[in-house]
Amino acid sequence: MKNRSLADTWLVRARSNIARARQGKSAPDIVYEDLCFDCEQAAEKALKGLLILKGIVPPQTHSLAHLIEALEKHDGSVPDDVKVTVSLTHYAVSTRYPGSCEPVKEREYQKALKGAETVFSWVEQQFNEPK
Repeated sequence: MKNRSLADTWLVRARSNIARARQGKSAPDIVYEDLCFDCEQAAEKALKGLLILKGIVPPQTHSLAHLIEALEKHDGSVPDDVKVTVSLTHYAVSTRYPGSCEPVKEREYQKALKGAETVFSWVEQQFNEPK
């Protein structure tokens, strides 16, 4: 694949975001809003990497729905458990700015992390499939 190196770089960055998100509140100064932002970023970067791997220029968007739609147009094989994670898009912007959303609680963070892990795991499998 001609874009494999760039796609791999996107997956490395997604892996970094998911690793940070998985650390959770490992220090008292860490807030759930930032962890949820990392969850969204992991999913977004993973999906963009997969688009690149498939030879598709990813749209410049934070919308996971748009990224999933682009994948579906290409080959239509996005699992339902990945599709339902579009709600992570909320964390792309609103949680980055204090006062623009309700504080995130641990349960909400855990749900966001589970969604991000679902997307990341599925994308990683796609990268490892023989072509």
